[in-house]
Amino acid sequence: MLLAFCGLATASFAQQAEESYPTLKRSVITNRFWDNWFISAGVDHLAFYNSAEHGKDLNKNPFWTGRRSWNFDLSVGKWCCPNVGFRVKGMGAWGTLVLSPEGGLNPTYSQWSVSVQPMVNLTNLIGGYKPRWWEISLYAGAGVQRNCSSSNYSVLADFGVLNTWNVTKRFHINLDVFGRMLECSSDFVKGYSYNDWEGTSHNYFQSRDWIVGFSAGVGVNLGKVGWDAAPDMDAVLANHKSQIDALNAAIAGLEGENADLKNKLKNQPTREVVKTVTEFYTTKASVFFNLNSSKIASRKDLVNVQEVAELAKAHNKRILVVGSADSKTGNAKINDPLSERRAKAVVEELVKMGVSRDMIDWEARGGIDDIAPYTYNRRAVVSLK
Repeated sequence: MLLAFCGLATASFAQQAEESYPTLKRSVITNRFWDNWFISAGVDHLAFYNSAEHGKDLNKNPFWTGRRSWNFDLSVGKWCCPNVGFRVKGMGAWGTLVLSPEGGLNPTYSQWSVSVQPMVNLTNLIGGYKPRWWEISLYAGAGVQRNCSSSNYSVLADFGVLNTWNVTKRFHINLDVFGRMLECSSDFVKGYSYNDWEGTSHNYFQSRDWIVGFSAGVGVNLGKVGWDAAPDMDAVLANHKSQIDALNAAIAGLEGENADLKNKLKNQPTREVVKTVTEFYTTKASVFFNLNSSKIASRKDLVNVQEVAELAKAHNKRILVVGSADSKTGNAKINDPLSERRAKAVVEELVKMGVSRDMIDWEARGGIDDIAPYTYNRRAVVSLK
């Protein structure tokens, strides 16, 4: 049931968003089902308290040799989200008989147990998710314990606090402090029920066997570790709309320029053809790009670039390509190389159009704020020199 829950939780989230998208502060995207699993192993110090020892003057110290023992544990679990997970923990070796069936002190008996423990990462729940060196988790679970010496099974309930120190992304150290409640005959010493202890009524917890202890161990994380921030879809859609509006406005402006130029060429007398061509040399063609991208947003922009390329080849003119980014997003460390890549992307298109690479000059302006809206600054401008 827990595995099915984790599978449904994983499938309910969207795929990982691009890093350039705006993100929500306290929301994350879960990964695939097989990510964020872990395996851990540890050594346990246990102290046993028997229900039959009530009223007897026995040492209560959990480190007293008469009640302590050592065990080993192995856990397999998964974090379904930064706050909630589960693990299956197996533990076994020896238990100490505080009282023997005959009423005296006795050393140890062999036993093993297994329990399923839902967990809550208290650190992420309170402080929000982010990679941390130290994390604290609370858990409570239920399972079964077998006394191998008496072939006796007992239902158990356990709870505890798990401290995790993340040494690396894959490797962690654990300190688990826990308590466990079992049926009164778990160690095959007959205890007293809550209404049958020396003729006196006692509460439910006094009629149970108890174990308290701690475990120190190490663990390994499996699959992809951690979670990505969830994209702010309202901001993403608004950003896309502004980009589309900017591209549509740029296309409309270029179409208007083309229509004006065609009319001028059509109405010019033959003797003024040379003059008309000379005026066209000063015309600039803009190629627009999306946010944080050097891939040309629309191939339609290359129609005007083609005309500039043909004029350059026909009149042996040099071409200048100037790349830029908008200064309102990113910083110089991002925008400088981005504007360079945009300029080079247009240079490669000119070469494909038959322009000699030796006849092309290019510049990178970095982040600018020359025109409005600011998204128009994400472009490369082509002109004749």
